[in-house]
Amino acid sequence: MGVRTQFGTLCWRIRNNKVQVLMVQTRRRKRWIVPKGWPMEGQTPAKAAATEAFEEAGVVGKVSPVCIGLYSYIKYPKQSDDPLPCVVAVFPLKTEKVLKDYPEKGQRKRKWVSPKKAAEMASVPELAQILRHFDPTTLRR
Repeated sequence: MGVRTQFGTLCWRIRNNKVQVLMVQTRRRKRWIVPKGWPMEGQTPAKAAATEAFEEAGVVGKVSPVCIGLYSYIKYPKQSDDPLPCVVAVFPLKTEKVLKDYPEKGQRKRKWVSPKKAAEMASVPELAQILRHFDPTTLRR
């Protein structure tokens, strides 16, 4: 079994002249991550990442087609399944709307925090690094 690819979304916004990023909790282990999921047929990696942001966090906005970082982790699907090594390509999404209702509402918590705080919340060191160094002023428009 090889490494599987997923697409993640670093959802961001500006509040009171400060950058905030969105963290969501995993369903089973309640760890803080960015919204992410599997490739979707007919969608670019960035568009698939934006779809995950909508489903997992109720966020809509403009996603950049440029990956800003990669991180890896081991997914433990169910007790009987073998662990799956995964690599996540992360795409920034400038948040335009935060919806009250969305598909996975009630299954996950979501929280807006500073990039520094998000890095402290993340349990995966490579994801923490991406969050800690996130600067929307360096994104290509």
